[in-house]
Amino acid sequence: MITELRMENWKSYAQSSLYIDPLTVLIGTNASGKSNALDAFIFLNRIACGAMLTSALQGDGALPPMRGGIEWAAQRPGKKFALEIISRADKLTDYEYRIDCRISDTRCELMAERLLMKKYRSDKDGQRVLEKPGKPASKPRTVRLFVTDPCPDMAPNITARLYNEKKGTPKSLGRAHAVLFQLVGQRLRQEIQDGVNSVISSLKDIFYLDPIPSHMRAYSPLADKLDADARNIAGVIAALPTAKEIEAVLTRYAGRLPERDIRRVYAETVGKFNSDAMLYCEENWQPADAPHTVDARGMSDGTLRFLAILTALLTRPEKSLLIIEEIDNGLHPSRANMLLEMLQTVGKQRRIDVLATTHNPALLDAMGTEMIAYITVAHRDSKTGHSILTLLEDMKRLPALLAQGTTGHLSSRGLIERSLQRSLDFEGLSEFGNA
Repeated sequence: MITELRMENWKSYAQSSLYIDPLTVLIGTNASGKSNALDAFIFLNRIACGAMLTSALQGDGALPPMRGGIEWAAQRPGKKFALEIISRADKLTDYEYRIDCRISDTRCELMAERLLMKKYRSDKDGQRVLEKPGKPASKPRTVRLFVTDPCPDMAPNITARLYNEKKGTPKSLGRAHAVLFQLVGQRLRQEIQDGVNSVISSLKDIFYLDPIPSHMRAYSPLADKLDADARNIAGVIAALPTAKEIEAVLTRYAGRLPERDIRRVYAETVGKFNSDAMLYCEENWQPADAPHTVDARGMSDGTLRFLAILTALLTRPEKSLLIIEEIDNGLHPSRANMLLEMLQTVGKQRRIDVLATTHNPALLDAMGTEMIAYITVAHRDSKTGHSILTLLEDMKRLPALLAQGTTGHLSSRGLIERSLQRSLDFEGLSEFGNA
C-alpha cells in the first residue's frame, strides 16, 4: 500500500510530501494545490496501466486530458518534474519508486527512473525496528532493483541497470513509457519481479472517484468495475455474486441519511436479456403503509454520491487507494459523523485507504482532536507561490489555534493558512538574519 507521495517541481509544488494513512483528509483554500497533489496519483496510475507519458498528461482517445494538460505538468518556468512513492509490501519491506520526466514541446519524455527495495530488521515480535529517542536509527538494507543511466535529451532509448549483485545488467528501453511498465511480463530476477509487481499493483489500484449524479440515474449495463463517475453503479451491484450482502450494507448506511426514510437499497436487472440494471430504494414513512419504490431518477444528488462512495469502498480490491474530491459534497452536515464512521469502518474491514479533500467545517469538527493526525493542509507560500503540504499536527502554533475554536472553525476563517504563512515569513526572516 502507498504510504507516501513525494513531488518535485510538479505543477504548483517545488518540493513536498503527502503521507497516506487509512484515512487522509486534505484541506486548504481554493488554488492551494489540493487538486495538483491528487493529479500526481492520477499520472502515476495511468503510466502504470500502460499509458505513454505524453498521453497520461494530455490525454488520447481512451484517456481524458489531465487538468492543465502537458503545459502545466512541470512547475514553470522549468521543464522537468519528478514523482516518487513509497509502497509498503509487508511489515519489513518497502519499495521506493521514482520517475523523472522532461517536457519537450508537446511531448513528455523519461529522464530517469529507479526502483529501490528496503528491508528493515525485525524485533522479537516480528515488527520492523524503527528509530527510537536517544538511540540511532536502524537503517534498512537497500537494494537497487533497477536504476537508469544518465540519458542525453535527444536519445531515443534509455538504459536501465537491473540488479545482479554487481554493476547491474544493462537493458535498453524506450523513453515514451515508464521503465516500470516495460518490465512487466519479462523474465527477471525474482527480487526485481517481486518489486515491479508490487509497485505496479499499488499504482494500478489507485482509483479516483468523481461521482456525477446526473450520470447515475440511467440504466447501466452489468459490469465488474465501477466507473470513475459511478455511472454504472447499478450494473456493478447487480452483477456481484455477493449483491445481497452489498445491498444490506448500502441499506444500513443509507437508512441513516436525513432525506428520506430509506428501508432498502438494491439494484435489479431489467430488459429482455437482463443485461442492464437500475438502482432502486424503498421508502416507508408510515409503518402501516406499503413501501414506496423509487429508482435512481428520483433520488437526491447527495444520496447518489453517498451510495457511489460506499459502493467503491465495498467493491475495490483490497489495498487500494480511493481518492475522492469534496467527499461530503451534497451530504447534510448533520451526517458528517456517519460519513467518517463509514469511511473508517468499511475502509478498515476491506483494507482500503481513503484520500479525500473537503471544505466542510462540519466534517472537520466531526473528526475532533483525536483525528488531527489524519489532516494535511495545502497552502501557498505568498512569496514564491509554491504549494506546500503540512501535517496539521506538525504546526507549532496548533495548541494556541485550537484554543480559539474547533478545526472546522479555524479552517472556515482561514486561521490555519494565515498561521502557516506567518511561520514561513518568520523562517525567512531568521535565514536572512543568519546570512
